[in-house]
Amino acid sequence: MRLALLSDLHANRQALDACLSHARSEGADNFAFLGDLVGYGADPVGVLDQVMALQAQGAWVLQGNHDAMAVMPPTGDVSLGASSAAWTHAQLNEAQLHFLAHLPLTETVDHVLLVHASADKPETWRYVDGERAARACLDAAKAVGLVGLLPPHVLVGHVHHQTLYYQGAGRGLMPFKPTPGVAVPLPRSRTCVATVGSVGQPRDGDPRAMYALYDMSAGRLTFQRVPYDHAAAAQAIRQAGLPEYFAHRLETGR
Repeated sequence: MRLALLSDLHANRQALDACLSHARSEGADNFAFLGDLVGYGADPVGVLDQVMALQAQGAWVLQGNHDAMAVMPPTGDVSLGASSAAWTHAQLNEAQLHFLAHLPLTETVDHVLLVHASADKPETWRYVDGERAARACLDAAKAVGLVGLLPPHVLVGHVHHQTLYYQGAGRGLMPFKPTPGVAVPLPRSRTCVATVGSVGQPRDGDPRAMYALYDMSAGRLTFQRVPYDHAAAAQAIRQAGLPEYFAHRLETGR
């Protein structure tokens, strides 16, 4: 099975369309959405319509922190994320809010654990943003037996960057920065944690959308970058009256 892993869509329909098209052209058999379907972007309705349709066809879908905030926007919080959550909540219908509210925090597919944030207390939305955090994530996955007896692969979103952490000769995990489009061997015998990046709001200085494609039969993980019409996505944010900062991030990839 070739599983396309898409995270942090952030209501960016243009980026989602481009990544789905690219994944299908690369032979994706199924899709997994690792949370933060909404928030920041201007088209939560269009994005959710697509994700809900794909779930009905067998895709896996997880809840992210922005999805939870959209269901119940925080009160007394003047942060940009909270204001986006309140705006998003007002756009969604009852069925869409129910969908977001009842998404799981984790899913297991074969020997792979899917999670939005760290497997170490996923409900607290911890970032896997370094070797120590990756080790805590991996240890938590092993401790609760989430991925059975095989060495686990834990695939994560939330950090908006693409990094692979693999088991070296010692206890520590070694970070590896992948090259887009170049497959990384990922046999079942090798333990790893990978952050798949963000479809809808990249933050590494490159505005191209991110996702990853895992060929589970061949044991290969390919991190992808996909050009899309980020100017149109940014303009949609401005037309919706959302903060200019959100539009600027799409244009700069920061």
